[in-house]
Amino acid sequence: MAGSRLERFGTVFTRVRDLMRSGVIKPTEKPIWYDVYQAFPPKRDPLHVKPHARLSTKKQETVPEILYREDEVRAKFYEQYGGGPRPLDLSKSNFVSTCQRFVDKYTELKSHRKLDDSALFEQTGKALLTEGIVLRRRGALPVSPESRDPVLELKLTDMLAEQQSVGADSKETKDHTTHAHTP
Repeated sequence: MAGSRLERFGTVFTRVRDLMRSGVIKPTEKPIWYDVYQAFPPKRDPLHVKPHARLSTKKQETVPEILYREDEVRAKFYEQYGGGPRPLDLSKSNFVSTCQRFVDKYTELKSHRKLDDSALFEQTGKALLTEGIVLRRRGALPVSPESRDPVLELKLTDMLAEQQSVGADSKETKDHTTHAHTP
């Protein structure tokens, strides 16, 4: 079994058979498949045929790019909003990603309205917001502290203390007015 040219002459079965006849392989060392192959030989012997390749006729097959309209919407969605705050949950068979919901709503609105793509994109974002899906723009600058409402800076304890003081003040004024009117 030396050299690569032997595989051209005969099959593996005939080579093993001949090695067993010559005594190189003992009958106790024969392969497991040998008896099955001998009992049920194939209809045609498997022969080694070297493929003939012509270099001049070899053509490279190019696979055309397949792009759907919804792929453009997805690309724009991921460009503006990114992947989202949490990963996709592929363990649930009925899971629908935020991007897929966006694409579905986009196609729905496109069938009903005659808007250009950018306006339709914005309308889709607003429609999803009304359904309770919040989309955060990618790379949006955070709100500066000067433009924030001072009410947002209040702490819960400060708000409770203020409400209690307002409640106590209203009780004192109520008590004061009842005592003033009593003769």
